Amino acid sequence: MNYNTLISCKTLNNHLNQPDWVIIDCRFSLTNTTQGKNAYQHGHIPHARYGHLDHDLSSSVTPFTGRHPLPDFRVLVEKLGHWGVSNHTQVIVYDDAGGAFAGRLWWMLRYWLGHEKVAVLDGGIQAWQTHFDLVTTLPQIKLTTFRPYLNDTQWFTATQVQNALAHKKTYLIDARTPERYQGEVEPIDFVAGHIPYALNRPFQFNLDNAGLFLSAEKLRTQFQLLIGIMPPENVVHYCGSGVTACHNLLAMEYAGLSGSKLYLITHKPQPS
Repeated sequence: MNYNTLISCKTLNNHLNQPDWVIIDCRFSLTNTTQGKNAYQHGHIPHARYGHLDHDLSSSVTPFTGRHPLPDFRVLVEKLGHWGVSNHTQVIVYDDAGGAFAGRLWWMLRYWLGHEKVAVLDGGIQAWQTHFDLVTTLPQIKLTTFRPYLNDTQWFTATQVQNALAHKKTYLIDARTPERYQGEVEPIDFVAGHIPYALNRPFQFNLDNAGLFLSAEKLRTQFQLLIGIMPPENVVHYCGSGVTACHNLLAMEYAGLSGSKLYLITHKPQPS
């Protein structure tokens, strides 16, 4: 069986020692960029590698990009091979933020690089620790080759978003907190507020009090109330830099509302 949205801790534990499964720790803090790597070194799920949001899952920031532009796909593909990911690998990603950062790698693998077998650990490392132990041992990795199936139709540029909104063909969903959406506070970006006509769906609304995703049925009901009759493929998600927006996209996919897109302020890379 392939897992391509969420996976439970129990299921992961049952497959923990399978050679064709790779686990990637995506813990990160926007205010302390070394925190995730330090946490990984002090304890992680057995066999997990570490993926750093800035160094591994993004490219360098320029005046023409957002804070976390997509990495050069050639560099990322090489990194995946060094992590032991092949086209046959079941990849599991996790963090300690309800999937806020792990969702970024989930989206990149599944929608940008065409790798269907990738899932986010439901509840993250907190849920794992309630049942199973952490380790400090680094994984033994067998290098592999990963071949991407690039797809640049699953994300929008600023121009595409502007045109779609002008023609009233798209709903734009902002994944940030209501305070940032409304412009009451802005701790990170230069300009407060939201894109005109955008709806607000904080990614935290996808989780219950235990940090687990709501049921697919509840998520489907909530998103359908938000988007009405707009087809899911005409929904575009955004946040501050294209990271936590992936959480809403994952939630819609898990709810059976497939096809929504991601808005990224970056240039679309072209394969050689």
